Amino acid sequence: MKPYTEMTREELAEEIKTLRAEYTRYQNMGLELNMMRGKPCKEQLDLSMGMMDALSSTADLTCEDGTDCRNYGVLGGIREARVLIGDMMENNPDDILIFGNSSLNVMFDTVSRAYTHGIMGNTPWCRLDKVRWLCPVPGYDRHFKITEYFGIEMIPVPTSETGPDMDMIERLVSEDPAIKGIWCVPKYSNPTGYSYSDETVRRFARLKPAAPDFRIFWDNAYGMHHLYDDKQDYLIEILAECKRAGNPDLVYKFASTSKITFPGSGIAAMATSPNNMEDIKSTLRYQTIGHDKVNQLRHVRFFKDIHGMTEHMRKHANILRPKFEAVEQILEENLGGLNIGSWTKPRGGYFISFDTMTGCAKEVVARCKKAGVQMTAAGATWPYGKDPYDTNIRIAPSYPPIDDLKKATKLFTLCVRLVSAEHLYAQSEKSAEKAEASAE
Repeated sequence: MKPYTEMTREELAEEIKTLRAEYTRYQNMGLELNMMRGKPCKEQLDLSMGMMDALSSTADLTCEDGTDCRNYGVLGGIREARVLIGDMMENNPDDILIFGNSSLNVMFDTVSRAYTHGIMGNTPWCRLDKVRWLCPVPGYDRHFKITEYFGIEMIPVPTSETGPDMDMIERLVSEDPAIKGIWCVPKYSNPTGYSYSDETVRRFARLKPAAPDFRIFWDNAYGMHHLYDDKQDYLIEILAECKRAGNPDLVYKFASTSKITFPGSGIAAMATSPNNMEDIKSTLRYQTIGHDKVNQLRHVRFFKDIHGMTEHMRKHANILRPKFEAVEQILEENLGGLNIGSWTKPRGGYFISFDTMTGCAKEVVARCKKAGVQMTAAGATWPYGKDPYDTNIRIAPSYPPIDDLKKATKLFTLCVRLVSAEHLYAQSEKSAEKAEASAE
């Protein structure tokens, strides 16, 4: 089909008429489909049901070092869990802290500690006139909600296939001591699916922040979430790189088993330097005597080791891969060559990032909703939910059954075409009116 940007007003008007009829047909279907969040589907959750049998009332709940997992204690997590999660995160078990089920909770608490008590003896952020934060965009909406909650000023940083704009980051953190952190999803990023290049990771490790309490919040949520065996992204390990660069305390690295086992009852962890760990423990011991060791042991007994976890993730990939490929195929078939949208083609993670023409994203999402398909709000991938270009939409293929996903994606592409055609027609109408006014 002819690109929409090359159509005449008459051609656009005819296309709009056809698309509106098709849209009405979808509205009459009574669809109720949800693509809002990157939730694992039932089939993925079923993969971990064996965890329920990993422990029983007759099981020995004693660790190798004699720790009784039923009782109080072990603030940093049992050794076996730190070994397993250390292998998952590519870090030494001694540099791992095990928490509860949510890495988002850990990130919130980490910001909260810095806000009320400061980092390693520095002034608590609540006593400062201004605190700023760097936010690669498009990015993870729940990250942005944390910094917004604490009243921290967020600065958008553009991203590309290699990661965030490092020239901008290096300049800002070196000049402004009010900048205290940056959100990063370095591997199969939310929502683009891109992974940081080697150069980007090395430049992060060599930052020279003006603030001694600046920290990189490195959320490696999708470290093992490949879609393919033969096409996988690899990431330089950031803590080791920081140590080589003489910046051992620069990073808090987060991960969890939320999209590996059960999102509601996984285990979360942080990897960081010994100095950071002691600083965190100095306040964490007032918060808890220890997290759920029985659940930690359950994960260890279920997976046994990192090889068991790797095989488990292949099963996830076998469920997710056809869904991502179906979405990408429908996008290409219905939108390819029309010059009205672009999208990423990730090799892992949970999302596809779609960019409409400027000024169209909100209307596309609204049209989808009116026809029975719920999507993440347009703008959610920007701080404060405000995409200044109104272009970015996050597509989450994981949760719906594949037949529903195909219907939802076809409707999405229809809405993109309809909104884009209407947008271009309105622009051509304004141009015509302007030309007539000039002629008079």
